[in-house]
Amino acid sequence: MLDRLVAIMERLRDPETGCPWDRVQTFETIAPYTIEEAYEVADACAREDMASLKDELGDLQLQVVYHARMAEERGAFAIDDVIAAICDKMIRRHPHVFGDSASPGWETIKAEERKVNSDGSALAGVALGLPALLRAEKLQKRAARTGFDWPDTDGPRAKIIEELEEVQTAPDAEALTEEFGDLLFAVVNWARHHGVDAEAALRSANAKFERRFRAMEAIAGAGFESLDLEGKDALWDQAKAAERGGISAPGSAPSRARSA
Repeated sequence: MLDRLVAIMERLRDPETGCPWDRVQTFETIAPYTIEEAYEVADACAREDMASLKDELGDLQLQVVYHARMAEERGAFAIDDVIAAICDKMIRRHPHVFGDSASPGWETIKAEERKVNSDGSALAGVALGLPALLRAEKLQKRAARTGFDWPDTDGPRAKIIEELEEVQTAPDAEALTEEFGDLLFAVVNWARHHGVDAEAALRSANAKFERRFRAMEAIAGAGFESLDLEGKDALWDQAKAAERGGISAPGSAPSRARSA
């Protein structure tokens, strides 16, 4: 079936008879769709929706074939090379399964590979396209392996307080943006020291807000937008209380709120 998908993509990209939209796409224009499809796979997994997961995995596989086809057109590599590379990598990283030697550990093997394939920095290979919170955590973990890390949770907490003060005293918009970035980075660091995945924590907070906000809308009905802030706050408290009490507010769907 993969051969069929590869053939379909080749037809779509045909410079003379292919789809006008598909023919003009590049790695840069397709990459955002690739990221979006990966998130949709993650969403289907979180909802344990197997029908959606099947569809989303197909969409994600299309992205792999799309990139491979564009690379083949440049003479760089083809889909078979992609599959061969990942097969080789998985075998190489599991010597205890596919060989007769003990594994030094997944991270140790990856670190050795980075030495060969990178610029030599401990931070090499942390993809720029990762979500910012996730990339911050990965950069911090890489730095920590070199010994550049706080010894406990007190340091990251103090750093957050320091960064809050710098946000409050930022002299202009550019500095304010920079200081907010430093503050977010510090929060990720504190979460990491507590063993909390900041990306997953924020996803959960987003879902909680959406769930409770939708419950507010359902309770108020058509008059929701005309309510003043005090009225909306009261609805928020009602939605939160219903959720914490195990009672589903009318029409509630996935979400979170102003004060968790």
